Amino acid sequence: MSCRAGVSGLTTALLLSRAGYNVTILAKHMPGDYDIEYTSPWAGANYMPHAHKVANEAEVQWERNSWPELKRLAEEVPEAGIHFQECINYHRNKDDNTPSGKWSKELAKEDSWFNTVAPNFRVLPASELPKTVDSGTAFTSVCINTMVYLPYLVGQCARNGCTLKRANLKHISDAAELHHSGKKVDVIVNCTGLLASKLGGVMDKKIVPARGQVVVVRNDPGFMMGISGTDDAEDELSYMMTRAAGGGTVLGGTYQLGNWESQPDPSTATRIMKRAVELCPALTGGKGIEALDIIRHGVGLRPTRSSGVRIEKEKIGDTWVVHNYGHGGWGYQSSYGCSEAAKGLVGQVLEPTAKL
Repeated sequence: MSCRAGVSGLTTALLLSRAGYNVTILAKHMPGDYDIEYTSPWAGANYMPHAHKVANEAEVQWERNSWPELKRLAEEVPEAGIHFQECINYHRNKDDNTPSGKWSKELAKEDSWFNTVAPNFRVLPASELPKTVDSGTAFTSVCINTMVYLPYLVGQCARNGCTLKRANLKHISDAAELHHSGKKVDVIVNCTGLLASKLGGVMDKKIVPARGQVVVVRNDPGFMMGISGTDDAEDELSYMMTRAAGGGTVLGGTYQLGNWESQPDPSTATRIMKRAVELCPALTGGKGIEALDIIRHGVGLRPTRSSGVRIEKEKIGDTWVVHNYGHGGWGYQSSYGCSEAAKGLVGQVLEPTAKL
């Protein structure tokens, strides 16, 4: 039994079904829905490593282990909605002590752990840096069209025999009686993301939203780009990425911890667009924000966990629960590594022929 139909829940269900388990996916929201509680549709989404050498080694492995499958999908499965894109990361030394700056500084290092994982990794020479930037790196990444990829995962799960059901759980134990076979489940896999903070039996108060506001435009810069910080506010960011298969270019953004506001703020949107064209004048051919062709404004709430991603097993009542949540802004790029780890925990508590 897998709870939630975001990228973590669907990927975990897919890997479990491939291993021969009998999986029911329970979710309040499904691909095609847009709700502030449902994070996955709002994501960029890309492969921009978040883990670094001072992080938990497991987080590094989860991202490392996710790249091969994302690369395979981009190369061999066009219907998944994933394509390759050059990623440029700029770093300003004055951002060194900010949260985004500390992360960006790791990305800008020549010895970053992923320099042998992401293809074409290189340190940018001074001649390729804007005047306001102190260092930078470039590598080949992927960008995912979430509107294509999430339904693709649903299709793959269904093909492997998973059953998808709508359910609004009040307590994690309620899932035990909702397997499509009518029998009690042997294990529940909890991929409830932000709702883990509200779900009975879990109630994880370490989970808080990190509000991300974006503007999606038709303009295509031809590459993915981000910078370590902004001069507007410490919780505001500047990045852009173009989704595969006509998904538009996502301009971001914000990282506002503890903010549950679901509606876009117009002044924030203006700053996002202004920063984007300053960072990349080619986005509008040097014509400023008036030349941005806006598709929509959006807000997503990243399921951030103060002590890091939770992948562990515990017994709640008389049923084993495997947790896989708290991925913050890197759920897609760690999805296969994290789901493989969760699958391993399921294997520890179940016989190979058991059901989910």
